[in-house]
Amino acid sequence: MLTPDNGVPMLTLNNGVTLPALGFGVFQTPPAETAAAVALALATGYRHIDTAAAYGNERGVGEAVAASGIDPAEVFLETKVWISDYGTGATRHAFEKSAAKLGVERIDLLILHQPLPTRFDLTLEAYRDLETLLDDGLVRAIGVSNFMPTHLGRLLDETRVVPAVNQIEVHPYFQQRELQTLHAEHGILTQAWSPLGGITFYPAGVARDGAARSGTPPSRRSARRTGGRPRR
Repeated sequence: MLTPDNGVPMLTLNNGVTLPALGFGVFQTPPAETAAAVALALATGYRHIDTAAAYGNERGVGEAVAASGIDPAEVFLETKVWISDYGTGATRHAFEKSAAKLGVERIDLLILHQPLPTRFDLTLEAYRDLETLLDDGLVRAIGVSNFMPTHLGRLLDETRVVPAVNQIEVHPYFQQRELQTLHAEHGILTQAWSPLGGITFYPAGVARDGAARSGTPPSRRSARRTGGRPRR
């Protein structure tokens, strides 16, 4: 593992692209507050920012990076295509909208936000658009989010490029081991959008008691156990 100056380990995706293991997610960050939040994250040392078209705050992310004085090449930007933009041509247009808001010509990691089970044909078309964007050099890596084994299996059977990541809910109380095993078999990185517990309630006293015994804050213990980062 490579380690940048901020001490955060680097992970290598299945196509050789590297990204920081710790990222700053802006899910539920109000658009008007996003630029300030991301600016503070960058000043703290974060170099991986995770957003999504559905969050409505990509523009704030781009503004913060542009105003930071940091070389844009040092900031890994990840965003997601929402289901309303699934389909041949529509997903490429979604990339263009996101890239414009982020203020970049190339996005580091572009992923599908979630499967669309009732129209999985559109999900496949969307992913094939991602493959074309990758071929054209407009994105450095592509992937998916919230795909379960059945969705992932069908995607692998019917597309060319193995997803670099599947961003899912993972933390000490929700491990999704079957899905993580499938990821490992295909070289897909498991990204945790909720390594601190997220939408799943912590068992009473477990995190607190474990932290007391180890002298480590509950949040740090959880992140270390999942190898993930807070995001959605």
